[in-house]
Amino acid sequence: MPKQKRSHPFGSALLGGAVVAVFAVLAFATGLVSSGGGSTTTREVVRASGTTPAAAVTAGDESGNTVNQIYKADANGVAFIESKMAEGVASGSGVVLDEEGHVLTNNHVVEGGEEIQVSFESEGQMYPAEVVGTEPNSDLALLKVEAPAAQLHPLTLGDSSKMEVGDPVVAIGNPFDLQRTVTSGIVSALQREITAPDGVAIKNVIQTDAAINPGNSGGPLINADGEVIGINSQIYTGGEGSNGNVGIGFAIPINTAKEQIAKLESGTADEHGFLGISGATITPELAKAFNLPVEEGVLVQQVEEGGPAAAAGIQGATTAAEVEGQQFGLGGDIITAIDGEKIGTTEDLVKTISDAHAGETVEMTVIRGERTATVSVTLAERPATSAG
Repeated sequence: MPKQKRSHPFGSALLGGAVVAVFAVLAFATGLVSSGGGSTTTREVVRASGTTPAAAVTAGDESGNTVNQIYKADANGVAFIESKMAEGVASGSGVVLDEEGHVLTNNHVVEGGEEIQVSFESEGQMYPAEVVGTEPNSDLALLKVEAPAAQLHPLTLGDSSKMEVGDPVVAIGNPFDLQRTVTSGIVSALQREITAPDGVAIKNVIQTDAAINPGNSGGPLINADGEVIGINSQIYTGGEGSNGNVGIGFAIPINTAKEQIAKLESGTADEHGFLGISGATITPELAKAFNLPVEEGVLVQQVEEGGPAAAAGIQGATTAAEVEGQQFGLGGDIITAIDGEKIGTTEDLVKTISDAHAGETVEMTVIRGERTATVSVTLAERPATSAG
């Protein structure tokens, strides 16, 4: 399938702002692959970590299980997910939650899917599935699969807060369409922070050196007791042109997922606000280079046609300029506060808008030329292909 491209106004805002401040990036794969196992979706991030040498996974005490035992006990509860989209077919992994057919996965595995199918055996029968609920901010989605009860083997959800650096872990999933693949490693670090595809930070993330590749997304990270303690979500790819594992993977803590599962199942997950712009973080260096009136805030790059920001009269860039190889739009509005709270970066803006709800009106402080004004913006529901 061709590389999938998404239109995420606030996602691009966050990335653009990060580049302004740091001028150095790495890429990570979100874990989608084509049905042929070829392409991946990559995004740029600014955080970097040293790799941890791979270690054989055995339990730290006599009560633990070997990789073989964990695989035999848990593999049947790992789903293979295939999502047909306009751009092609993407695949990923999932965790069976109950005998009613609920499967937890990453939102980015199924987002935009027109037809979703799930199997529970290697090269087994595909069963139709529907999306019950999504939480883009946590990159989680809940599916309901119409499959016989005999095919459903729920996994036990553990307590991710009990994990420690160095604890052994196992990942089971479908990397590059290679179904029922198991890899092992350790918890390399805790309390990492990654960025969801919609641009919102996910905190307290587990870092692991267990090999995770495109197609593992949505699958379980499992402790030595055979319990799911994370949902594998992202990897560092090692740079441009590389889509494979380099020993740095990230899993959303299962405790984070537990907070959302009940809402997802009932269809009551929060509808986060949507503004409809892309922007770049203003730094002192950028302000000096372009003679901007403030040294922090968000410089509006583009305004999505028909979105809330456009309806409120927010204006995007009118000219373009380049700093150290990075293109920036100039002449657009500068956002400095929302409801009286300072907005210093695109991360601040993403969080503030995400914490608000569709239909809510916010008061946005905007600098336009030499004038400062307060603009009322009524947030909308987030379109399926947008993030902020």
